Amino acid sequence: MAYIVPTRPETLADRALYTETRLVELACGHCQARVMVRKNSEHHTSIQWTQDAVAECATFAELGEQEHGRPIHSSCPRLEASIEDAVRNGMVPVGSGVDPIGAGLDGGGDE
Repeated sequence: MAYIVPTRPETLADRALYTETRLVELACGHCQARVMVRKNSEHHTSIQWTQDAVAECATFAELGEQEHGRPIHSSCPRLEASIEDAVRNGMVPVGSGVDPIGAGLDGGGDE
């Protein structure tokens, strides 16, 4: 299967917006795996894992030892707890969105 590499400036800007903008580096309180986190709302968290972080995650290592291996979309509850602690301590802000156009759509923009 061919991999599509975006080349249009708008597409590259969108990719940067959703995968890099306002991410906070955070270490797991259990294994110290370092990820990039953005807490968009109380219920929506974006986590960017690096290959190093996946390799360092103790929970992923434990799950990988199971008969069928780690489910690819499984989460790490220890990291989730670390994120919630960071939110409570003000290290990871909640909200403020990533959509630069969204503010104008709901009537709350700078019009």
